[in-house]
Amino acid sequence: MSNYEIQQTLVSLPPENSGWHKELNQISWFGRDPVYDIRDWNEDRSKMGKGTTFTKSELKSFIEKLQEVSL
Repeated sequence: MSNYEIQQTLVSLPPENSGWHKELNQISWFGRDPVYDIRDWNEDRSKMGKGTTFTKSELKSFIEKLQEVSL
């Protein structure tokens, strides 16, 4: 039994040279309420890298701050 369930993939970036790619998912960890999760995944999602999670309000604040950044 897995300790997470990806409920929705919101963004999936193209893979890097390593074959791993970044995703923004709505994910439930250990049966808890879903959070927004950004991390690297291998091609078939059998392995994951370190990531970070956001609540809905944290993600909204993060997006607002990103919009202020000049890229």
